Amino acid sequence: MLQLNVIRENKDAIIEALKKRNSDAASLIDSVLVLDEKRRATQTQLDKTLADSNKLSKEIGILYKSGKAQEANALKEETANLKESSKDLTEELNTIATELQQALYLIPNVPHDSVPTGKSEEDNEEIFKEGDIPVLAGGALPHWELAKKYDIIDFELGVKIAGAGFPVYKGKGARLQRALINYFLDKNTAAGYNEIQVPHVVNEASGYGTGQLPDKEGQMYYMPADDLYLIPTAEIPVTNVFRDVILNEKDFPITHTAYTPCFRREAGSYGAHVRGLNRLHQFDKVEIVRVEHPSKSYEALDGMVEHVKDILRELKLPYRILRLCAGDLGFTSALTFDFEVFSTAQDRWLEISSVSNFETYQANRLKLRFKDEDGKSQLAHTLNGSALALPRVLAGILENYQTPDGIIIPEVLVPYCGFDKID
Repeated sequence: MLQLNVIRENKDAIIEALKKRNSDAASLIDSVLVLDEKRRATQTQLDKTLADSNKLSKEIGILYKSGKAQEANALKEETANLKESSKDLTEELNTIATELQQALYLIPNVPHDSVPTGKSEEDNEEIFKEGDIPVLAGGALPHWELAKKYDIIDFELGVKIAGAGFPVYKGKGARLQRALINYFLDKNTAAGYNEIQVPHVVNEASGYGTGQLPDKEGQMYYMPADDLYLIPTAEIPVTNVFRDVILNEKDFPITHTAYTPCFRREAGSYGAHVRGLNRLHQFDKVEIVRVEHPSKSYEALDGMVEHVKDILRELKLPYRILRLCAGDLGFTSALTFDFEVFSTAQDRWLEISSVSNFETYQANRLKLRFKDEDGKSQLAHTLNGSALALPRVLAGILENYQTPDGIIIPEVLVPYCGFDKID
């Protein structure tokens, strides 16, 4: 959420910057500023009314002590009117504050200067590519056919139990899935990330804190009986650890990693491009989250990118990095890099990680602040990234490592799996 003082002081610059997102935010910004002005005027009026009421109350007390009960009683009617007025003003102020907050929630983050202009994923900028795309033998299969051939993932059984998008991993498929989770967590902890376990459901405040609400409300599974949401990413509970927290400068950097299942409705997703593991309603992901001093956050972002690179190099998967254009940028992000693995059997790139800097956008929603060396309170910067999302990594391994004699397990995963081939 953008800060009100920043909007007031940089109105035109913010409106112009949000045009990169193909968003005409002028009317929304104007409505926010009108509500803010109304809120401040109402607050001033309320403060004056309360001050007048307090002043009269003191005068009444003095009059009673002086034996002037008649004069005191005459003033009591005036204080009653002031109290009623203050009650009305408080209700009005609360209504305005709620409207203002809801309006602020609708304004996306301002893109970083390096974000390219563009309307969709077609305009994303490839900034890095590494790894050799393997040449597969004739008759190479996509991962959903390999899963059936070697009986390691059962998509039909998942449909029976829950519906499409909820696969059942079996035998070596389940063990490979567990191996990837443990490998990712070990890589992250070795890099200094503190492993934590978090709830797989969150309340509404947590959803608003990281920006999934109200932006992605329709994409989240909601449990109305408990007023809870199934998490679409570990980013939400991990980052909300710091909601309403005041840090000290010496606390930075704060680095966490967590494994969780993730749940996404993915409403409206159909077609061949979402077959198999390409898009699921339930999947596993290992996340990394950082809370940083504003002066260090982009250095930290570069470090997160290098960390994910290192994982993909060890897996020996061909990958590329995209700098997302403004039109494809997430609502809360200032700058995002997407990692994609090349699926040789499908002849297409599959997104497997997003690494983002939210600057102060989430921190402002979370009320996540720190005390600087002068004792002043400032908003921290938050960052997160997938390291990594499992389904498409698994798809890339199955397809790129397939041979006529079976699927070779990447060398770095063999100690975690306990086997070196699926056959």
